[in-house]
Amino acid sequence: MRLAGGIALLVDAATTLRGGPPIGAAVLSAISTVLAALLLVGLWTPIAGVLVLADALWNLSASDHPCCWILVGTLGAALALLGPGVWSVDSRRFGWKRLDLRARKKGPPPSP
Repeated sequence: MRLAGGIALLVDAATTLRGGPPIGAAVLSAISTVLAALLLVGLWTPIAGVLVLADALWNLSASDHPCCWILVGTLGAALALLGPGVWSVDSRRFGWKRLDLRARKKGPPPSP
């Protein structure tokens, strides 16, 4: 998921910068490029995921192809909730976290 979101952001930033945009669009493309790099290497993934969602919502209003931004926003939200995964800088720095859910003990129901 990190690769799909990062590559989509990079492709959009590259096509925007190639067209010679005004300074505001160039700044937004630079921010998208930084967010894409953070997603690709898996650094600060929950924070980057939320920022990707915000970037996608911002670009959704001024886009000719909203389906792409809906997909990128969904990927950003999912990455913010799921975390970076095993192959990321975050897992190398902080260790990979795994949550094991224990089964509930079966016993008599609580009395009212």
